[in-house]
Amino acid sequence: MKNIELLVLDMAGTTIDEDNVVYKTLTNAVNEHGYSVGLDKVLVSCAGMEKLEAITSLLKEINGNETDAQPIFENFSEKLKEAYQNLEVKPINGTENFLLHMKAQNKKVVLNTGYTYAIARQLLDKLQWKENVHFDALITADDVSESRPSPEMIRLAMKKFNITEPEKVLKAGDSVIDIEEGKNAGCGLTIAVLSGAQNREELEKAQPDYILNTISEAENIL
Repeated sequence: MKNIELLVLDMAGTTIDEDNVVYKTLTNAVNEHGYSVGLDKVLVSCAGMEKLEAITSLLKEINGNETDAQPIFENFSEKLKEAYQNLEVKPINGTENFLLHMKAQNKKVVLNTGYTYAIARQLLDKLQWKENVHFDALITADDVSESRPSPEMIRLAMKKFNITEPEKVLKAGDSVIDIEEGKNAGCGLTIAVLSGAQNREELEKAQPDYILNTISEAENIL
């Protein structure tokens, strides 16, 4: 099996169970602006993307007004902060042990997300996950100029830990965009998980190396 030294793991839906609150909140924010979209459409169109970009491309798809994207995004960000304050956030089954086992094998674990740093931090604080215990670094949409599926976040993670060969990197996520990001970076392994936003049929379109129920099942592969 490939010698994986770095795992780049998406957050919501991949390592963290937040009950799709992001996409529910995004749906509400769009609809409050006078549109009418369902959660299913939002999950297919927006999963894994940086959220302003997601809203813009969703508006494009429904022939909305793209200038509405910024005010919708601001409304969404406020609503999400609030939702997260009240939300019970938990790790997806088996994730915590999986992270600790990977760290025990001296693999580097980077959490990456299309969220802002503030929102990602809020999630980690709720879980009480600590840097250097559960993960080695957090990379968010705020750290890069190009959002997923650009490989910029993965390249930044590699640079942080002096890993020059992308074959030694595993990328896992719950959306097509995550898998595309991994492929664009040339990752040795791309793993899609069914614990989040998109279903098997959607995920198969991106042709990941594996589709697993949860990320902890990756332990059998590694």
